[in-house]
Amino acid sequence: MPVALHHIVIDAHDLPALARFWSEALHWRVLSEREREIVIGPDENAPVGICFMPVTDPKVVKNRLHLDLTTTAEDRDAEIARLLALGARRADVGQSGEESWTVLADPEGNEFCVVRPKRTLVG
Repeated sequence: MPVALHHIVIDAHDLPALARFWSEALHWRVLSEREREIVIGPDENAPVGICFMPVTDPKVVKNRLHLDLTTTAEDRDAEIARLLALGARRADVGQSGEESWTVLADPEGNEFCVVRPKRTLVG
């Protein structure tokens, strides 16, 4: 059997707070909570979740890996506003202002993007 993606791991200073932010952002829930890790996902049977692990060192540079989120065109601005209300902030990673995505950072500074909706192909 080939390997499969199991979790995306995000380093965190405040595991419960960051897990709560991402749970609310994605409309997911906490699947397991231990002293040194919290896992969130859409449900227990989901093939992939996000695992938060503790770190003590501060984040200093732009992430080398980030998440891209999408929504419908009608909901995009409302979803960006919702994410900002949850604790995200706008982030500048050198974008020109002409991009079709918006760069945000979670409460601990991890960048992510809200991209234009996927186009559905009609065959």
